[in-house]
Amino acid sequence: MFSCQGVVALDPAFDRSPPAQSGILLPVAEGIRRIIANNPGPFTFTGTCTYVVGTGEVSVIDPGPEDGAHIEALLLALRNERIARILVTHTHRDHSPGARLLAERTGAAILGCAPHRASRTALDSEAPRLDASADLDHAPDRVLAEGDRVEGDDHAFTVIETPGHTANHLAFALEGTGMMFSGDHVMGWSTSIVAPPDGAMSAYLASLDKLLAREDDRAYWPGHGGPVADPRRFTRALLSHRRQREMQILDVLGRGPARIPQLVAANYQGLDPRLVGAAGLSTFAHLEDLAVRGLVMADGPVTLDALYSRT
Repeated sequence: MFSCQGVVALDPAFDRSPPAQSGILLPVAEGIRRIIANNPGPFTFTGTCTYVVGTGEVSVIDPGPEDGAHIEALLLALRNERIARILVTHTHRDHSPGARLLAERTGAAILGCAPHRASRTALDSEAPRLDASADLDHAPDRVLAEGDRVEGDDHAFTVIETPGHTANHLAFALEGTGMMFSGDHVMGWSTSIVAPPDGAMSAYLASLDKLLAREDDRAYWPGHGGPVADPRRFTRALLSHRRQREMQILDVLGRGPARIPQLVAANYQGLDPRLVGAAGLSTFAHLEDLAVRGLVMADGPVTLDALYSRT
């Protein structure tokens, strides 16, 4: 659901071709079709990408928000095929609620991420924001974990745990193709926000390292936007960007104590005003990680409102 537009510049690893119109199921690669939900915005780009894998007996990945029109369009496009299973990458409201609508109409089982959970205990002030973004009603028929396989008639997935954006985030590798459905963990149009307590920066960085160790991936199909065609190079760039953001935070704090709004103003110049809150949450995630590593300290508990300084 959350991302921070424009932080990582698009490069040739990202397909810049115009996105497909929402509501139309179109082929995007051999054995893969995509239909885009009509929920564009600063956090969702052109809308949530719902993928259909296989033919005849198909798997649907991330049916999207609670949008009856999106589900109807998907069912109409697949009226001569059978939806055998529904896979969900994570429990943000723009990805998972549609799974229940689709399951009710088809009887297909919901597989994938576990019910929503925070990466750490939420503070009282954080609970309303967490509830607003999370799909707390998600109850899959089968929770998948690292290395699990899901088989269809003409395709199979291997599950990769990629926590960070959310604690329960999964990616699905389409076996034998080099294709991976990366959810909101890696997207070509922007960096993913890591917003405590929903997400955790240390877990996010570790998940990027995990993907870098995969040598056979040749494209990621993300939850928003077009494919990432050179995923290892792009993932290295994301890691470099996050480390650079750490250094920017430390540089500002090296000049004196600061609060998160000051850090955002210094490090996100020219940012779309609609994304200032998201940038603050991502900065907070970095500060949490830096505090655990002993590089920064707060004037009290590590919170959004604390005054931070270098140790």
